[in-house]
Parts: sequence; C-alpha cells; structure tokens
Amino acid sequence: MSDAIILNGKQIQLTIERLSREVIESINFENTVLIGVQPRGVLLAERIHQRIKELTQINIPFGKIDTTFHRDDFRRGKSLNAKVTEIDFHIEEKNVILVDDVLFTGRTIRAAMDALLSFGRPLKIELLVLIDRRFNRELPIQPDFVGRVVDTIEKVDVEVHWAINTTDADEVVFVKSNNG
Repeated sequence: MSDAIILNGKQIQLTIERLSREVIESINFENTVLIGVQPRGVLLAERIHQRIKELTQINIPFGKIDTTFHRDDFRRGKSLNAKVTEIDFHIEEKNVILVDDVLFTGRTIRAAMDALLSFGRPLKIELLVLIDRRFNRELPIQPDFVGRVVDTIEKVDVEVHWAINTTDADEVVFVKSNNG
C-alpha cells in the first residue's frame, strides 16, 4: 500500500476550526486548561489554543506534557528521548483538555493521565484528538472531541505531518507499517 491522504491541509484547517468551536461551546473558561501530549499532540494543541484565543479573546492556560517515563513500554531496550513538560499553572480541581494527534491503542493517553497526576488531581480530563483509530484500542479510552474517525488494520500507520515551513504541507496519511 502506498501512502494515501486521509486529510489534506485545507481539511485539517477546517477540522481544527470545528474542534476549536466545539471546545468553546462546551467549556467553562474560568476552570479549564489545555495540555498537549509531547511531541505531536503539542502541535495540534498549539493550533487549537491559538484559534480559541482568536475566537474568544480569552487565553486559557496552555501546557505540554511528556509521557516518556510513564509509559508501560519505556524499559524495553529502546533509548529514551524525553521531551519537555511545561505546566506552569495548577491543575488541581481544573478541567483538563488533553490533546493528541492520533488515538491508537490508548497507551499514550493512559501514560499522559498518569503524568498529569504528578501535578495534582484534576476535576475532569477530556480528550481531544485529530484522528481516532477506534478499532485498535487496547485500553478503554475514548475521545470527547474527535476530528476524524478512521478504521484501519494494524499493519497500517496513521501519520500526521505538520507544516514546519512554507515548503511543507499539513496532511494526515495512511502509511504501510514497518511492522507488517
């Protein structure tokens, strides 16, 4: 299978717009924080955060969380490359919107929730994802805000490519897995 585009740049922008408006409609701005999961969830979270700020003129607290040392597979012989966790606000008794690019098995989100508990006990955690691979879940984790649901087999990866410079383009693609 060659790479197949699931969402192109324009579709991603429309999806980010819709997700931002869904968040605005459902949150209490006084008690909500937005946290992106390192590394790729942060890129989506930054765009959602910026769009919410543009639409409401409200700057809700924004942070980044790394899951490296909270994963259940981090000791399996791979070299570790931890990212930065930046949460410079309290999450105790706050509504946390956790943001990631692709929800696959649920293990990264479980690790992110474990990492969050190091900072306090949130009142509520909601999950926002760009892509939900719903048939591949290993843990009972479901998103509250979803950009697109895709049905895939395990031998196919879903990758989100974010435009870093003007020669790149945002896109979400199916890619044949190296494992299959």
